[in-house]
Amino acid sequence: MSGDEQREADALRTRELVDEARRFRALAAYALAELERTRADAYELAQEQTDRLRDASTREREMPLRSMAAELAVDARVNDRTLQTQLFEAHRTVTQYAATWEAWRDGRLSRAHVRVIVDGGTGLPDDEARAAYEHDVLAYAEATSAARLRSYAEQVAEKHNPATIQERHDEAVQSRRVWVEDLSDGMSMLGAIGPSVEVHGVYDRLTRQGKAVKAADRVARREAAEREIEPEAATCGEREEAERDSTGSGAGFGPPDDGRADGAGERQDADHDDLADAAVWFDERTLDQIRTDLLLDMMLTSTPSIDASGDVIEGGLGAIRAHVQVSVPATTLAGTTTGGAELDGKCAVDPETARILTGNAPGFDRVFLDPITGAVLAVDRRFVTPAQKRYLVARDIRCRFPGCRRPARDCDWDHREDYALGGKTNVDNVGAFCKRHHTMKQAAGWTVVQEPGGRLHFTAPSGLRHTDDPPPRVVFMPDPPPPDPNRVAELNAPF
Repeated sequence: MSGDEQREADALRTRELVDEARRFRALAAYALAELERTRADAYELAQEQTDRLRDASTREREMPLRSMAAELAVDARVNDRTLQTQLFEAHRTVTQYAATWEAWRDGRLSRAHVRVIVDGGTGLPDDEARAAYEHDVLAYAEATSAARLRSYAEQVAEKHNPATIQERHDEAVQSRRVWVEDLSDGMSMLGAIGPSVEVHGVYDRLTRQGKAVKAADRVARREAAEREIEPEAATCGEREEAERDSTGSGAGFGPPDDGRADGAGERQDADHDDLADAAVWFDERTLDQIRTDLLLDMMLTSTPSIDASGDVIEGGLGAIRAHVQVSVPATTLAGTTTGGAELDGKCAVDPETARILTGNAPGFDRVFLDPITGAVLAVDRRFVTPAQKRYLVARDIRCRFPGCRRPARDCDWDHREDYALGGKTNVDNVGAFCKRHHTMKQAAGWTVVQEPGGRLHFTAPSGLRHTDDPPPRVVFMPDPPPPDPNRVAELNAPF
């Protein structure tokens, strides 16, 4: 079999495997959705039993649901408290998000997608708001991953929620907490719930400090390697010089007198080498391990003592600050709308925090959005290369490979049509690809065609095709002005 025939056979087999996985995934989705409906029916039956206990005490009225959960839990060999929660969640999904459940049963969504949609609509107060929210989210959910869906669902829910995100944030921030969970082998897990900007900032700062430590370690390794090379070069030079001396005329020539007793020079050089070897220490920790050590060290000592980067970054690790990117609609800053701020395309930010960050920002990137579709149109910067980067960060938000969520600011800028082959460096030919997917695209034979506006058409090595659009933006309309009391009186007048 020739090379071309082997590649075609491999591509055909890959397509077959993808089709099989799709078919079994649809079967699994159907089974899980029907299980959810069964649990919803069980919850409904328990509620009917409860309604028949009109004069019973509160404790007695809890028994039908608890008993139903216990029945199902024993059969499934799970905790009955867990199953009681699952019964409630199933009933809410099937009754309040019927279209989402049907899409799940048909295999168009996964369980993870359904959970994101249901969780995103938790704060919506009535059926009308939930129906509008579900209608807006469902089409996008069928075309993207559950991880990407979460940010969009939060924006849509905010659009349909009568309570402002500031009001909900002010209430939610009261539940901030830190907890410890003990694990095995003498380990424990420290968890924290807090405002999104601060939490992401903590993680970003730890990451930057960890990378500084790794950079300092690379410098130390390079210097150690150079020190190992220098004695070898010196030894070779001494050997050549000795050979030249041995061929010279005359006798009685010996080693030069350096004023040291016989053997003292050798001992001093050996002692110096031992001290140099003892001082060499390489950091073998992973970035995750360094992040953890820095977190614990700062929490216990207030400032990092693991500061090997003092000679690499001015000020050491303590000078490293967190970097987060927050997109804020101008209408939110002006106070005409009450939502829309977003952290790195991941989660919503309350307007008050957004205004504080904006007030302390040294500058702004103004992004123009299409008022109908929410698509990014332009960024008003003069200089070409920086403006293109700002435009692409605003448009792409994250790595454009389907399902990836790495922020665009941490990605490579990939030319869809190779620059070496004549591809242009413009926004219609460049986009964000993280290092992993940039490398895979080049090495594994994925091809990408980009349309104006940022839509990407992927062709896998198997020949299967996929499409990825820039993340949609929810456009927030200005809040209506308060009613004029005089006008209201006129409208309510009997004549």
